[in-house]
Amino acid sequence: MPKALVVDDSLTERQLVGALLKKVPDWEVELAENGKHALELLEGSIPDVIVTDLHMPEINGLELVEAIKEDFPLIPVILMTAKGSEEIAVEALQKGAASYVPKSTLAEELPSVVSHVHASALEDRNFMRLTHHISRSETSFILPNDLELIFSLVKHLRHTVRCVELGDEMERMRVGIALEEALMNAYYHGTLEMPADLKREDRNMYEKLAAERNGEKPYAERTIRVDVNLSRDQATYVIEDDGPGFDWKTLIERAPDAIDDKAGRGLLLMKSFMDEITFSDKGNQITLVKRRPPSLTLTMPEP
Repeated sequence: MPKALVVDDSLTERQLVGALLKKVPDWEVELAENGKHALELLEGSIPDVIVTDLHMPEINGLELVEAIKEDFPLIPVILMTAKGSEEIAVEALQKGAASYVPKSTLAEELPSVVSHVHASALEDRNFMRLTHHISRSETSFILPNDLELIFSLVKHLRHTVRCVELGDEMERMRVGIALEEALMNAYYHGTLEMPADLKREDRNMYEKLAAERNGEKPYAERTIRVDVNLSRDQATYVIEDDGPGFDWKTLIERAPDAIDDKAGRGLLLMKSFMDEITFSDKGNQITLVKRRPPSLTLTMPEP
């Protein structure tokens, strides 16, 4: 049975978050009143996911992320963000947090984000060992508007990125999350031209419209191209859709102020998790780069 550790100095808030997660089938929930208490609990029991507030006494959310990254790198940490915490949240993402959920949308988003991050952390260990023996790989995919295929590709890319010496397992998982955000943007906002405002206002209507467009011209005829170039030193991903593009410069200028805005969430995660992201002038192509840290000694698999 997977376990989530909820860390918040507000008794009301942590009980609320705990109650939300207990609704997820088969999940166990443990509560900690601050970062120091959370680290004490980790000495006796290791959770599968940690969900933490940012502003706390003793050890705050940022310091907790750094401590988890150092001592428990395989435990993903999800931040709960509030208005006014944008800068520290961005720093926490850059220092190792796996994702974040605005406090204003906890009820709607937290259970699914926790389940998703946990699933990402449980990827096949045997496949991981195999991909460590890849020295170089170049692959191209051309996908139709099919969410199942896109999710399958995300899973595949999460596995193959393990051939690159990026650091620990958490860094590889964060790359997978960034790639999923980029592919979801290409699907919804690229090929289907879905309006971001509708997603904020009515999620059910948003998904209904997406399903309708997926069977209509010109949306149904569009594709997403993904070029992957992996070496022992670097992973490069180029994702291009057949949509009309978008004004990416305006969206970039809004981050990190848009951390509480669903429309800017994917871009913020991509910027935090990858070493470099660039857009084409048209805005329908994004290139994401993750490099091996200079401090990491390159190790080649034994023959």
